[in-house]
Amino acid sequence: MWKDTDVLLVIDVQNDFCPGGKLAVPGGDEVVPLINRLARSFRHVVLTQDWHPAEHSSFATRHPAKNPFELAMMHYGPQTLWPDHCIQDTHGAEFHKDLHIPHAELIIRKGFREEIDSYSAFFENDRKTPTGLGGYLKERGFEKVVCVGLAFDYCVRFSAEDAQALGFDTEVIEAACRSIDLDGSADAARRSFAERGIVLA
Repeated sequence: MWKDTDVLLVIDVQNDFCPGGKLAVPGGDEVVPLINRLARSFRHVVLTQDWHPAEHSSFATRHPAKNPFELAMMHYGPQTLWPDHCIQDTHGAEFHKDLHIPHAELIIRKGFREEIDSYSAFFENDRKTPTGLGGYLKERGFEKVVCVGLAFDYCVRFSAEDAQALGFDTEVIEAACRSIDLDGSADAARRSFAERGIVLA
């Protein structure tokens, strides 16, 4: 079914996004067995890893007048503030222990710049600063990006939108994702995919 020009992009399947984590996505660990099975059917797999410094600007603890999940205005625009999560070299930032994709060819870390958050695997939240993933995939000749992981309505959504904007055929397998669903964000992601022609499988 999958071609050699297809790549599976596995987004942020990390402890802090799973039950018991600092920013747990409901049912986040439920995607792990399905992603493992899916990955076995792809020749090419890329993983992303949220990788924040301890003083990251998107953490609500850096904004004393704000609470987690409120908005703050950053130099690049509005930013949702999050509980401290996926701090570099901590258990929470590690991949889920049952995620088993030994043939993954690349791990791309994002959110490591203290002053800017990064939902997308392709661009920081200023929508301009590239992570380098787009160039990597193009140089290797990939044509289609299939997105799975956490969370459907944030990092998966922005990664899929950017993949499509960069010219890749893009598909999201919703069964292999889970949502935070903050103020209707899951439905907003579905509407965006429909408007942009991103396949929701």
